[in-house]
Amino acid sequence: MFTPQGPSLRELTVQALSSVEHGYDLLADSFDATPFRTSDRLLTAVADTLEELGPFDSGLDVCCGTGAGLGVLRSVCAGRTVGVDFSTGMLARARAAHPEAALVRADALALPFAPAFDLAVSFGAFGHFEPDEQRTLFTQVHAALRPGGTFAFPLPAPPRVGSRPYWTLWAFDAAMRVRNAVWRPRFVMYYRTFRLADVRTRLHDAGFEVSLTPVTSLGHREDGSPHCRLVVARKPL
Repeated sequence: MFTPQGPSLRELTVQALSSVEHGYDLLADSFDATPFRTSDRLLTAVADTLEELGPFDSGLDVCCGTGAGLGVLRSVCAGRTVGVDFSTGMLARARAAHPEAALVRADALALPFAPAFDLAVSFGAFGHFEPDEQRTLFTQVHAALRPGGTFAFPLPAPPRVGSRPYWTLWAFDAAMRVRNAVWRPRFVMYYRTFRLADVRTRLHDAGFEVSLTPVTSLGHREDGSPHCRLVVARKPL
């Protein structure tokens, strides 16, 4: 992270003490040089998996950031691609990288779209939404999809209890909760509030029919389960 292209420790500190929106405005120019950007390996794997679920016409990238997911939509959608985010700085970077896409500044909890999309995707954004907000988010995406439309996103397998990644995520979430208890504005970013069982329930509550598709190119764990699944939520016809 601390490379000439990435943010400095001071810049990350300022960002972490800002609101989510302003923090990402500050981080936008160097975001793609951080580990927070969704990896090309995962994006390619998701695109390959979506190819088998199509065809799709129009596509929407929810919380598009600098536009990493727009490339996935461009590869699997025959029609227009749209990205939505509430950070002006991130949208500027997305516009430079994907001039063919339409970019819209809006809150994902109040999407300004009629039911016009066949596919919606999202990458790496769900930690910015508290559990109750996730229900609202899913309802908004449902409303933006045509009947029969698909909302798809990758969900990596959780780290094993007691492993180093497990305790790293636990410590990060604990630190963020302490930060938000004593500092304003809040910066919502949690890694342990997006569990599969809860997500399925919230998607069902929003009106989706939910299935899981293994992202096979990312391999399997020792117990045979996939390292990553694609959550496929369809809006009924």
